[in-house]
Amino acid sequence: MNVGVVLLNFGEPAGPDREAVTEYLERIFFDNADLERYASESAARERARTLAERRAQALLEEYEEIGGSPLKEQAAAQAERLQSELERRGFDARTYLGYQYVEPLIGDAVATAFDDGVGHVIGLPVYPLSGPSTNVFAVDDLEAAVDERDREVEWHAVTGWHRHPTYPRMRAENVQSFVSEAGLDLQAPDTELVFSAHGTALSYLEEGSRYDQYVEEYTETIAALLGVDEYTLGFQNHENRDVSWTEPDIETAIESVDADRVVVEPASFLHEQSETLSELDLELAAEAEAAGLEFYRVPVPHGEPRLAGIMADLVEPFVAGFDPHHYQLRKCECRDEPGTYCLNADFE
Repeated sequence: MNVGVVLLNFGEPAGPDREAVTEYLERIFFDNADLERYASESAARERARTLAERRAQALLEEYEEIGGSPLKEQAAAQAERLQSELERRGFDARTYLGYQYVEPLIGDAVATAFDDGVGHVIGLPVYPLSGPSTNVFAVDDLEAAVDERDREVEWHAVTGWHRHPTYPRMRAENVQSFVSEAGLDLQAPDTELVFSAHGTALSYLEEGSRYDQYVEEYTETIAALLGVDEYTLGFQNHENRDVSWTEPDIETAIESVDADRVVVEPASFLHEQSETLSELDLELAAEAEAAGLEFYRVPVPHGEPRLAGIMADLVEPFVAGFDPHHYQLRKCECRDEPGTYCLNADFE
């Protein structure tokens, strides 16, 4: 076994442990310190700690309400299914899990792969829609972890992959299955399809990130596959700093709906976590009820059988050793560095 595939996840604490939650938040705020100006690294770290302590209590309460986060359990199952799929295809490869903000960190996953004798590391962010603080930062961490170990190891990474042809079809069918079981009709004038996407700071878009464009084209594709002409899009923003975020926020989007009910699709997510189980199922549901709307939320298809095949397709050129262009993977433009590929290059 010479190939290791590291699934790169954001991560979050499993439950309401104050120390773990504060450390998790502090890592996030420090990683995004460029959103504000600081005189020194120590000042940035102090600010990250302050922001983390300010946000921690609310997040602790969310974990208590939802009974903890299932993200890690679901991510582990995805890694196991991907390894099984690669083995089924005849590849001798092992999968690893690395998180940006909780243990095992991405660096820990790389260290474990090195200890296993892996000579080729492949990073795959479990974020189909490529964003700066998710896909790009995660691959940055992967490269740094490989370089730190001062060993000749080949590495590659795939960033954005929402254009994989099976992925939007899988998500659309997941939505259709949910609404059919609920006895709903997305074509009915009294029912509105609402996409909720993870928000991002506008400064990242001004610096060149095309995340907002990816969200728009992805939601347009899903709506078309579902035969829906009109729908609503909103962003789940975390406005802990005094910076501008993507608009409209999901709460404003819900208030604008002219219908009797909403069907909310969590467009950015591949795991159930606090941002779906609390922010959508509890907080947004309350907003919808206050606006007189029936609220339905589509489950995240984290265990969908086709997902392992999609992930295997994305890493297969690197595992098998053929030109990734044959699978329409091109040099990434969001992370314009050697070894990084995506399905989004040459976007117009």
